[in-house]
Amino acid sequence: MNKRNHYSPEFKSMVVLEVLQEVFTINEIAAKHGISPVVISRWKSEFLERASEVFKKGPSAAEKELQEKNERVAQLERKIGQLTYEVDWLKKKSEEIVGPDWKKRFR
Repeated sequence: MNKRNHYSPEFKSMVVLEVLQEVFTINEIAAKHGISPVVISRWKSEFLERASEVFKKGPSAAEKELQEKNERVAQLERKIGQLTYEVDWLKKKSEEIVGPDWKKRFR
């Protein structure tokens, strides 16, 4: 059973840029790197499709998702702080009302 090769984005972009320079053919580049010419052609088409995203203004989808996750984490941290404060307050008030040994009496 063959394992699929996973190439880094840096390697893929290096190969695609090499193809775009048109110094060597796709078949020569494929033989040089030991990759199928079909895979290199797919990388090239994907690269060209997404090239316009480099020049877009504003945050990308990944940046938006990261920002949403950071906001969610901040919201949860605030909630944890609020609940911790409430638990501490309730412990203090229960000791004032019932007494410091309330845990022993109610077990």
